[in-house]
Amino acid sequence: MDALTSARNRSAALAVLCAVALMIVLDSTIVAVAVPAIQSGLGFSSAGVAWVINGYLIGFAGLLLLAGRLGDLVGARAVFLAGLIVFTVASALCGLARTAGFLVAGRFVQGLGGALASAVIIGLIVRLYPEPAAQARAIGVYSFTQAGGAAAGFVAGGLLTDAAGWPAIFLINLPIGVLALVAALRVIPREAGPGLRSGMDLPGASLITAGLSAGVYAIVDGGFAYGILAVLLVLGFLVRQRFAANPLVPLRVLRERRLLIVSAAMVLIFATGMGFQFVNTLFLQRVLGYDPITTALAFVPTPVAIGLVSLVVAPRVTARLGPRPVLLAGLAGLLAGLLLLARMPVGARYATDVLPALVLMGLAVGVVIPAVIMLVMAGAAPRDTGLVSGLANTAQQAGGAIGLSILAVVAARLTGSRVAAGTAEVAALRDGYSRAFLVAAAFVAGAMVLAALIPAPRSSVNVSLTDERSGSAG
Repeated sequence: MDALTSARNRSAALAVLCAVALMIVLDSTIVAVAVPAIQSGLGFSSAGVAWVINGYLIGFAGLLLLAGRLGDLVGARAVFLAGLIVFTVASALCGLARTAGFLVAGRFVQGLGGALASAVIIGLIVRLYPEPAAQARAIGVYSFTQAGGAAAGFVAGGLLTDAAGWPAIFLINLPIGVLALVAALRVIPREAGPGLRSGMDLPGASLITAGLSAGVYAIVDGGFAYGILAVLLVLGFLVRQRFAANPLVPLRVLRERRLLIVSAAMVLIFATGMGFQFVNTLFLQRVLGYDPITTALAFVPTPVAIGLVSLVVAPRVTARLGPRPVLLAGLAGLLAGLLLLARMPVGARYATDVLPALVLMGLAVGVVIPAVIMLVMAGAAPRDTGLVSGLANTAQQAGGAIGLSILAVVAARLTGSRVAAGTAEVAALRDGYSRAFLVAAAFVAGAMVLAALIPAPRSSVNVSLTDERSGSAG
């Protein structure tokens, strides 16, 4: 990282990394908004159109861990650039798709590219900003692009689909990806890894990639047999790592108690975040009668609050207090916001019933995401930053898929039972969504318990504001 000695160069590299992260996270929510248009345009069946999202998730989640390890072995820059190229080319192919099968295949490849790029971004940021205070600010910027971008995707998806049709949501990535690639070649520093022979365990890589893909398939499609297959493949991977001469995931990483605890907390946090967005979208549309654009605009206060906190407040309080107490405080705010949403009546008013909860949750997420990312990366050896970054992204994706599946099932089952008992449909929907918000609150409570159990890292990230000798991250 010697090439990046000035604050300006580091800021340029951070901007490129966050721009690519934003493009990838925007893609997930933009596509969700465009699904009805895609279904009618390409003749998908009602069940088949789900594979526009599921195909991407399986490719993305399945490759994350391997992609992170590749970053450690061949250099994070090379893996990042490869992922950006694959994602951009696949986006163009998706936009040009004229059959359902071609689009699903393109989405799978797009997921592979997204995994390659995403898996190493956190590790690159940590190496760019090794100083704790500057690192806190940089991760705050990254966290804003992740949390705020997901919400902004609803607005962008609606506008693009209405103005130019569903292919535009994919084709827009082409100019963005090309510009990001040109900039990345200039500002992302070159680095040499030890090489594939130092840990490229092909049998282990095959087992974990297949296991994670099968696990995501089981979650999104409810396949019990695939769930069993995923468990067996992951167990086979662990056995392989025990005896492999050059394991893909060294056992020293798997034995890190604090990493396992933080990763479990991250799963619950992202299960809450993704599930909350999905359920709240349905509540606003099906209970309160909002149209898609109005629903998208209703979410705007959340990314605004996330931005204000993650860019301004979170770096300062995290640098002064350390990430664990900040994480606990943020989770308490997240819990309160979900309890507010759970009590919304059928005739809820936006200004008094919806808006306060959305703002509170935005403020909470603005400190929770940077804090949990800092905790998962704290103490990671330089040779393992790519791998730990991949583990963190795997936890995020697994959490999102689990949260969506569980909360959707909880809401649907209670709504169905209420309707069968004679309750009016709108009231039954409200009851189902309220139950889902309570389950999400239970996820947060579990994350709070795990956060309280996190042991102190070997290299503490706590630092006084008076120790900020490195200057601004941005």
